[in-house]
Amino acid sequence: MTQWVDPGTRGREKGPIGLVQSWIAVMVAPRRFFSRAVAPGDQAPGLVFLLVVVAIEEGSRYLLVPAARPVVDSQPMATTVVVLLVTVLLVAPLGLHLLAALQTILLWPITADRAGISETVQVLAYATAPCVFAGVPIPAVTIAAAGYGAIVLGIGLATVHDVEYHQALVAGAIPIALVYGVVFGGFDAISLLV
Repeated sequence: MTQWVDPGTRGREKGPIGLVQSWIAVMVAPRRFFSRAVAPGDQAPGLVFLLVVVAIEEGSRYLLVPAARPVVDSQPMATTVVVLLVTVLLVAPLGLHLLAALQTILLWPITADRAGISETVQVLAYATAPCVFAGVPIPAVTIAAAGYGAIVLGIGLATVHDVEYHQALVAGAIPIALVYGVVFGGFDAISLLV
């Protein structure tokens, strides 16, 4: 279920170069990326992609916003490292799979001929690509990252599950609000600007 599909056929390239290539492809041509790179049973590259995005976003937030750094028992560095590791290695994968289950349920009424949960996991993971910038403490940057992430998720759902864009946005509304509004701070950034 989490195997690396042979990149010669479908699936993503391994390693740091593969991650960078995936990030660029998602940011520049998401529809083409989702139609070519998402393969059944190929969750591992998507999961690693998400972990890297979350690590960059949270790491940059802790680095650029000193007040955001967690501190326990007067140990700011140790606490920050532990919280970052827990967030990246436990919270992000668990949240991704719970969200994929929710997204699958939300797709049921729209299409009976949808792709599998594995593909949904990949779409949700890769659609977080713009959120590498969400940790920057500038509300406009966070809003742009979250907004583009929401668009990419809609494109990914429509492409992979073969539904119309408006149907993908309806089915993805709750995940979009949870991921880009709450987790990556889009709603907080909007409230700061308003």
